[in-house]
Order: sequence, then structure tokens, then C-alpha cells
Amino acid sequence: MEQVREIPDTGRSEPFPGAAPPRAPKPAPLARSLSRRLVSEGLGTALLLAAVVGSGIMGERLSGGNRAIALLANSLATGAALVALILSFGPVSGAHFNPVVTFCLAARRELAWRDVLPYLLVQLGGGVLGVWAANYMFELPVFMTSTRVRTGGAQWASEALATLGLLTVLIGVAKARPGSVSFAVGGYITAAYWFTSSTSFANPVVTVARALTDTFAGIRPQDVLGFVLAQLLGALIATLLLGWLVPPAPGSSSIPEEP
Repeated sequence: MEQVREIPDTGRSEPFPGAAPPRAPKPAPLARSLSRRLVSEGLGTALLLAAVVGSGIMGERLSGGNRAIALLANSLATGAALVALILSFGPVSGAHFNPVVTFCLAARRELAWRDVLPYLLVQLGGGVLGVWAANYMFELPVFMTSTRVRTGGAQWASEALATLGLLTVLIGVAKARPGSVSFAVGGYITAAYWFTSSTSFANPVVTVARALTDTFAGIRPQDVLGFVLAQLLGALIATLLLGWLVPPAPGSSSIPEEP
């Protein structure tokens, strides 16, 4: 305990010479209004989809038909973009960019349920705008749908596993080392591009939006439902498992809100 002595003429107290100075209290997290958080989610999701689709187009054009090189470019750009976007928007909205993350955090009482639908709507709108922006940047028709086939039990199982893994990494790292979430998520998605046959969409909004580009990152509209159902299954398993494995702290919240 720090020792102090009285200053008779003022009644104030000060530390004895040589005593350690008192630590300044940590500033409280800056509260964010719902409108700011929604803009953050929408803009972040748009930039993420622009990175996913745009890097896929560029990789395919420059790889000379070598699909491994194209996938490497796509995965590295996506992982790097995720790190940067989570670091940028995490302090504002939590940087979900993904409905399964939003639902998982709400189920853990780390996000108010009343915010789930607004988050979902801006994620979807931002994702679609991001895909259209990528199409336009590479001089392709802005409005189109994909013809790339992505279906079958193996790819559905890949999506369920990829989504389960994503939420496990996110929640586990957020609990143990919150400052490392962006690098963990970016690294996991980069790796999951390669260890899943579906190239790890792991995000319903990303899946729907990628149906709107007939490029390397696309998916046929008729294949979207199978991917989304598999992702929801993986998210449900992860949420139940993590509720026991990494229980949330009482009264925890990932996003400080304005009163």
C-alpha cells in the first residue's frame, strides 16, 4: 500500500519521495451508437467482399491458367484484408462481417438481440455492394450471376467444419488474447481456403453475395442454399460447444453502447 503524508497548509496528500506514482485509470471504451456500428459493419463487409472477389479476378488473370497460383493469391489477399478490416472496424462494431458471428455473440449475450437484424441487413447490403464494386473495377458487367458449380456432400461438410472452426478460433482467441483476434481470424481463413474442398466461405452473407459474380470466387445461385445450411449447422454446433468450453463472462459485451 502506498504511503502518503499530509501537507498541513493545503490538506492535500502526496507520496513520500521515492514512492511509485499512482497508476492512471484506464479510459473506458468509447461507446458507439447503433448507427455508427451499422455503418461500420456495412462498410467493412463491402470492403471484405471487394477484396475476396477482386483478388480472385486478379489472381485468375495473372496466373496463366494455374489455379493453384490463383487460389494462393485469393487466399492471401483475403486473409490480409481480414486482418486490416478487423483492426480498423473492431473497436466500432466488433467487425463481425458475418451473420453467424453476430448470432453466436448474441447467443452468448455479448450483443443485444435487438441489434441482430440490423447487423444482418447491413452485412448483406454491404456484401452485395462490395461484389458489384469488384465487378466494375475489373470492367465486368456489374449485374450478373455465377455459373461456377459448388455443391455436394463434401463441400457442405467443408462449410460446416470451416464455420465451426472460424467461431472456435474467434471466441477462443477473444477470450485469451483479445488483441490477437484479427491475426488469428485472418490466418485461419487463409489456411481454410486450402484445407477445405469448398475454399471456406464460412459466411452466409459472403455466400449470397458471391453468387453475383461469374468469376473465380463465384458460386451458382442454386448452390447457395446448401452452403448456407451447412454454415448454420456448423455455427449451431460451435455456439453450443463454446457455451460450455469457453463460457462468457457474466454481463460481458463486445460492443460498448451509448445509453
